[in-house]
Amino acid sequence: MNMHHRFETARASTGRESTVRKMLSDLVLACQQIEADIATEEARAGIHDQSDARYPILARSLNERYDNLKGTIATLEKRVTERSQHKLVTDAA
Repeated sequence: MNMHHRFETARASTGRESTVRKMLSDLVLACQQIEADIATEEARAGIHDQSDARYPILARSLNERYDNLKGTIATLEKRVTERSQHKLVTDAA
């Protein structure tokens, strides 16, 4: 049975926060790279309208990847915000 610790040490919590923040930074950089790759592929094909049947398959898949990463970023940012707000409340108590 997997046991989760209810209480974290301050050091473990800080380490986890810095890991999540590093992940967020890496994901944002990946999104920027994907945006550049999409723009390059659209320019190469000369088609920028995603509803066009001739829109490049690579650009379509990159757009899906980009959307997934943006969702992941939003989820992680929400989690970081909730934890920091929770920490402020518990520290004030």
